[in-house]
Amino acid sequence: MNTLVKRSAAATLGAALIASGFAVPASAQYRQKISNDMGKCASGAGPAVRVTISGVKSSSGRVRVQSYRGTKADWLEKGRWINRIEAPARAGTMTFCMPVPAAGTYGIAVRHDVNGNGKTEIREDGGAMSNNPSINIFNLGKPSYKKTAFNVGNGVTSISINMRYF
Repeated sequence: MNTLVKRSAAATLGAALIASGFAVPASAQYRQKISNDMGKCASGAGPAVRVTISGVKSSSGRVRVQSYRGTKADWLEKGRWINRIEAPARAGTMTFCMPVPAAGTYGIAVRHDVNGNGKTEIREDGGAMSNNPSINIFNLGKPSYKKTAFNVGNGVTSISINMRYF
């Protein structure tokens, strides 16, 4: 068989396995950029997390919400986020619906890039995490996964996160 036919057959087999309920490789479950679809947090939906973020200081820039598995290997590790939602910032309170792949233990990280330049300015930008652990200059915003992890069942879990700015 030529290479193109082999790749096509492999893709077809992979799609068939996924459709029939076989597990998707963990690597395929990382780095998904999604929209904020509140319908995925409607009654009877899930598994998902309804994330209410309070204390957004301004309506400038962008807010990024990322989900991670609540494990030492994944929490805040580069490229190990599961889903990411980005939206224009709105001062006060914002709500996001973050679907997760299955019931389990997760953590949520939030960042407010106030000037929208994609870079972190410690004196201007804000951040927060699930369970609202203390963030200070000594841990540079990376508390243990044990402090941020929470359980998600098959339905919708609601959490509240308070933004922090230095």
